[in-house]
Amino acid sequence: MTSLPLIPAISDAPAARRASMPPKHLADLDLAGRQALVTELGEPAFRAKQVSNHYFGRLVRDPQAMTDLPAATRERLSEQLMPTLLTPVRELACDDGATRKALWRLHDGALVESVLMGYPDRVTVCISSQAGCGMACPFCATGQAGLTRNLSTAEIVDQAVYMAGVAASGAVVGSPPRLSRVVFMGMGEPLANYNRVIGAIRRLVSPAPEGLGLSQRHITVSTVGLVPAIRRLASEDLSVTLALSLHAPDDDLRDELVPVNQRWKVAEVLDAAWDYAARTGRRVSIEYAMIKDVNDQPWRADLLGRLLAGKLTHVNLIPLNPTPGSRWDASPKPVEREFVRRLRDAGVSTTVRDTRGREIDGACGQLAAAEDNDTFTDRAGEAPA
Repeated sequence: MTSLPLIPAISDAPAARRASMPPKHLADLDLAGRQALVTELGEPAFRAKQVSNHYFGRLVRDPQAMTDLPAATRERLSEQLMPTLLTPVRELACDDGATRKALWRLHDGALVESVLMGYPDRVTVCISSQAGCGMACPFCATGQAGLTRNLSTAEIVDQAVYMAGVAASGAVVGSPPRLSRVVFMGMGEPLANYNRVIGAIRRLVSPAPEGLGLSQRHITVSTVGLVPAIRRLASEDLSVTLALSLHAPDDDLRDELVPVNQRWKVAEVLDAAWDYAARTGRRVSIEYAMIKDVNDQPWRADLLGRLLAGKLTHVNLIPLNPTPGSRWDASPKPVEREFVRRLRDAGVSTTVRDTRGREIDGACGQLAAAEDNDTFTDRAGEAPA
């Protein structure tokens, strides 16, 4: 594992955080809103487009590099339109630099994480939508931490823009120098922060200078199954992929693993997912963490296969990345292979997620939990520089 030196952790961060939203950033606003703000500052409206081109088009944050702006106004416009939202605490790399995890401190001391993953044909970033999570899934480090607050639209977008800059620098060896995919699978339940997440998606898919210019089809939004929000998302005229964190095919177990199931049962959640697929034409991804002796029994594979057979869906089995001290562990590989076989025999497209980032606390919430507990060490037991 490689430890990448960034800005050191802030040692005097307040112990008790006061949840508050950050200052406005250009990524919170559409282009018309940015122009109105620039005009209020006494500058011509076209300056908003210039600054936006730097941020979204060139991935530039340094005002001194914005040479098409008058020197006298660069700092002021940068401060007003691009206030610092994410302060790097730590960034770690593994897989020969193809996987990079960043821990950020927000303006109020809250911690969030992002993970960049490079492949030969694409670069993907997994971003957070909340600081913490209120869904209380017991096998998830973020769920164990509870919810601090929702992120702003710009705090969400800024993670992707920062990682786009990392990709553009050529730091992800063996991958294209351009971010191509964004998955909302980091900390938090995206659909519990609905308006800001939708705002972030629209920034990510709008072309520069409005946004980052990604394909809608290359955006994935994960949810534990907030049924009204899934149905609302289906009406947004977006072609993003819906990823449903199911983790159990039966209500008895899912009530325990995904507590929101006590409100919306498996049948109701899947019905909303199939409606989403029908309205958008997009295949629904079923996320299923494989947990030893908990949800990996052959009969549960068969039940899951019956529920999904003939639907526009794909199962993504996830080898559990256990959190320290947790009673949950990953399923053995032979059990995992049998689960895959049964699903495929039922006619359900199934793959096993690439297990990247284990040595850098790759599962969402693990790095933040370690930093919070002041016990951060890498998996080899050495404290990163």
